[in-house]
Amino acid sequence: MLEPVVVIPVYNHPSTIGRIAHAVAALGLPCILVDDGSEADCAAVLDLLAQGRAPQVVLVRLATNQGKGAAMAAGFAEAARHGYSHALQIDADGQHDCADIPRFLAQARQWPEAVICGCPVYDASVPRGRLYGRYATHVWVWINTLSLDIRDSMCGFRVYPLAPVTALLRRTRIGQRMDFDSDIIVRLYWRGVPVVNLPTPVRYPQDGISHFRMWRDNVRISLMHARLFLGMLWRAPLLLWRKVARP
Repeated sequence: MLEPVVVIPVYNHPSTIGRIAHAVAALGLPCILVDDGSEADCAAVLDLLAQGRAPQVVLVRLATNQGKGAAMAAGFAEAARHGYSHALQIDADGQHDCADIPRFLAQARQWPEAVICGCPVYDASVPRGRLYGRYATHVWVWINTLSLDIRDSMCGFRVYPLAPVTALLRRTRIGQRMDFDSDIIVRLYWRGVPVVNLPTPVRYPQDGISHFRMWRDNVRISLMHARLFLGMLWRAPLLLWRKVARP
């Protein structure tokens, strides 16, 4: 039986996190907010959300900003501690449509062992540079998995089965910042966790705050792809055998 919880990593999104948390609560879902060292104004909003919705909302607080990956790892640990089977990740900046959460969970019920991964459908608000830049990561992910099974590894709207995630995190250090989303889904795929791609609208709101730093994060992502490529080389026979053996 699916026992899902919504996990939202938050770093200085005081103007959007309230709307997202209330939308999750309106769906009757439990929620873990992970405060990734936010400044005082956002921390105060998170305190109010946790106090007003407890025990439906659990607040996990990291003392300093450690990055999206570290925040999600803390959220996964909290979810596992409470006995949930699946964690639905959604970003705090308002890019994702909370009305799509039931669609993601319906897919997770149909494919409980898979990662249900959002495949963005952009509107006119998407910055062209960000849109085109994603394709470099797509190509590297296709190389590092020897497949086209992961349509978009950077989307932060997805459902994870917690058992393989916690097993992976016990053994492997996953990217701690903007390299997290691609790193974890490739490594789960290597471990045999299937991926179901689900188209979902993604927009860039005018009041949204992005913490993506062009040079720093692109370097970090490039290094991640290099590590994954080396890991793919010795896994290549197994990955290729899976393609042949797949019914």
